This record gives sequence, C-alpha cells and structure tokens, in this order.
Amino acid sequence: MATKTVFVCNECGYESSKWLGKCPACGAWNTFFEQKIAKTKSTVGIPLRESGKSEPIAQVDLTPVPRMHSGFSELDRVLGGGIVPGSVCLLGGDPGIGKSTLLLQICSNLAKNGERVLYASGEESKTQIKMRALRLNASEESIYLYAQNELNAIMNETEAVKPGVLVVDSIQTVYTDDAPSTPGSITQVRECTMRLMRYAKETNTCVFIVGHMTKDGMIAGPKVLEHMVDCVLYFEGEKNSAYRIIRSNKNRFGSSNEIAVFDMLSDGLSEITNPSELFIGGRVNGVPGSAIACTVEGSRPILAEVQALVAKTAYNNPRRTGTGIDLNRLHLILAVLEKRTGLNSLPQSDVYVNLTGGLSVSEPACDLAIAMAIASGVKNLPLLHDCAVFGEIGLLGEIRSVSGIEKRILEAEKLGFTKCILPYHNYTYLKASDYKVELIPVKSVLDAFGKGFAQ
Repeated sequence: MATKTVFVCNECGYESSKWLGKCPACGAWNTFFEQKIAKTKSTVGIPLRESGKSEPIAQVDLTPVPRMHSGFSELDRVLGGGIVPGSVCLLGGDPGIGKSTLLLQICSNLAKNGERVLYASGEESKTQIKMRALRLNASEESIYLYAQNELNAIMNETEAVKPGVLVVDSIQTVYTDDAPSTPGSITQVRECTMRLMRYAKETNTCVFIVGHMTKDGMIAGPKVLEHMVDCVLYFEGEKNSAYRIIRSNKNRFGSSNEIAVFDMLSDGLSEITNPSELFIGGRVNGVPGSAIACTVEGSRPILAEVQALVAKTAYNNPRRTGTGIDLNRLHLILAVLEKRTGLNSLPQSDVYVNLTGGLSVSEPACDLAIAMAIASGVKNLPLLHDCAVFGEIGLLGEIRSVSGIEKRILEAEKLGFTKCILPYHNYTYLKASDYKVELIPVKSVLDAFGKGFAQ
C-alpha cells in the first residue's frame, strides 16, 4: 500500500510537503508534525445515501420533525426548541467543567421518555460511569454503556443496540484503522467525525460528540470539525465558581449565541431560569464604581453588574484589566473618556473592570455601562438608584442605538428597576407610557454623565 509523508498543522489541519515554523493558514508557530498517510479509501466526500435524483425545491417534503426534549428547558431553548433527530452536536469545554455530567443527565432524561441511549466512552470505564450515574440518579435500563476507542466497534454496537441517541466521549480518543495515524490527530478526528455524521443522517440518530479544548479556548482539532457538525456548544465557567454557561456558537436548527446558565450541585447540574437575578444578586446600592448593564445573548436579555476600580498608579505604564469584557473595547472606551469628557486622571490611573458572575459579553451595548462605572469610580459618585444602562459609544463620544431595546427595558422592569438610561435614537421609536420604568434618553457620554449620577 503506497504511503506518503506530509507535515500537518496541529491547530488548523493545514498540510505541507515540508516542515514550516509558522503555519501560513492560522499563523500558529511550531505546530507542524510529520504524518504518514496511506492512500486508502476515505469516507470524506462520499455523499449521503438519500435520494438518487434531484427534485425541485417546491416539491421537497417539509414535514415538521418532532424534537426530543433534553429535560432542561434552558438547554432546549439554546438548541432551538429541543434535540433534532439526525443532528450532530459538538460539546466542548475545559477538563472537569461538567461535560460528561451534563450528557449523562441528558441521557437519563431521554431514557425516561422512552429513548434508547448508547453512551460510548473512550476515556472512562463502565464502572466509573456507573459511579457517576448513581450520584446523578441516572441509572435507567435503556442507557447502554460501552467503553471503546475503536470507531468500527462502536458502529457495530450501534447495529446491535439501535439507539435513538449516541454519545461519543470524546472524539479525540476515538480512532479508526481506516486512517493510518494516532488517535487525536487531525486525520483521525476528521475521519471519525465524518463517519459519525453519516451514521446520524442515514439512521436519523442524534449524536453528541465531546471535544477537548486547546490552551487558546478553542475546540481541539481542525476547524473543519466545527463546520461538519450541526451544532457547536461551548461549556464555559470559572473553576472556582459553581455556575456554568452553555453558549451556542453554531446552530443549524436555531439561533446562535444563545446561552443557558447552570448551577453545579452535588447531584448534578441544575438549570437557572432567571440568570439576571444571579448576575446582579448581592450588589450594593449607593457605592461608586458600579453600573447595571443589560446585554442580549441570542434571544435572552440578561442584566449584569459592571464594577470598575480606578486607582492612582506609581508606575509609568498604568494597568488596564478587564474580566468578562474585550480588553480592546476597554481601551477604546478609556480613550473616549479621556478625550471627550475631560477625565484627565485616567492616564495616571490603573483601571480594573469586572463583569460579576463569570459572564462574558462582546456586544457593544455594554459600552455605556462600562463608561459610567469608570466615571463613577473616578468621581467617587454613585449612579442613580435602580437604574439600568445600555448604549454603544462611538469615537466621537456619541451614544449610538442598540438592537433589542424593548427586551432590555422589559427585563429591567421585571427585575424591579425604576430607570433606564438608553440612546436617544432608540427613545424616539418608543412610547414611554407603555413602560413602568422611567426612560432617560442621552445623546452623548457627557449627556449621560449629566443625567446618570445621583445628586
């Protein structure tokens, strides 16, 4: 059997005929390793066995597919309404964050609804999984455990069990003899995922795949791994916190960027139906350096507390630290505050900004809350009592409109807030009498400072 030697980037899967210090595709350094590839028949590129002919799009059957409920209403919302039969879902997260725990609880809930589940583990023995199942009270008869690394053996077991749901934990430990490389390599991960995807589509079986994370916080393996699957979920959370966040990064059956919040308890994960109460719980009113922001993750508005500490530095280069926010965005806001509002003490001060509860946001609608918290810390003045703030800051110091304004206002109203500082452009399209909260429109950062501080 003819073989050839190539050098493959361990980060993105780029192939080269010679070793390279820097990958031209992803820019990573020292990631190329030598790999021998045999010219064997691959499953990649083989079409699914559906129909032998094409048909007009108007004649394609669009019968609604009933979704399976995972037992967690928050997770079902992230998935777009439930688990779709025949879908392939990739779940990634740091070691020990609770991926196997969550999947075992999902398996238990599905088994209680009459589904047959095959849990194939390449990392743990049946005894280890059984011990966790007893702790989680997940020992239904229709859950089949299979400790195996070889993909062909797993596929043979599916023929015998005929499950409605297949869990593979994890894809980096599974290998197939059809691909001449070690388990966890680029070729093995790609080949095994393609085989599992073909199995899901041909048998209408839902497949959950667990993926390891790299040091950069990305799912290990080639990027094509995320392109092949139907749904990509990231399991996030601080190791010293009991709260976990599931974030949808890709979803072919629903909206992306949805999140679900869970609490890690001794008997498993418990969903939190109102995360706003969690993220603003324990806040102290009337203290400078605190502002309440309202961010929208997917379709859900979430209130979160932004805390800022501004302290004079004794060094030439002041520190700027942001937890839960983009550091580049923080630098932009600080530059606008210094240039447009006259806060001249910022270049000689350390600035620390923290989003409480372990939440991470990237949307610019939190800009104004961050700026208000920093200004409150500089002036040593608290903001208005029970006031939520949202708006994007432009480089000219103007407050730009944000999307989902009604969701943000109603969420603040539901949590008992009495005032909302919002962009003037959004305010012009609202009817203030429809809301119980007082709407305070602002056009610029200086305008927000004039209306947002307690007198």
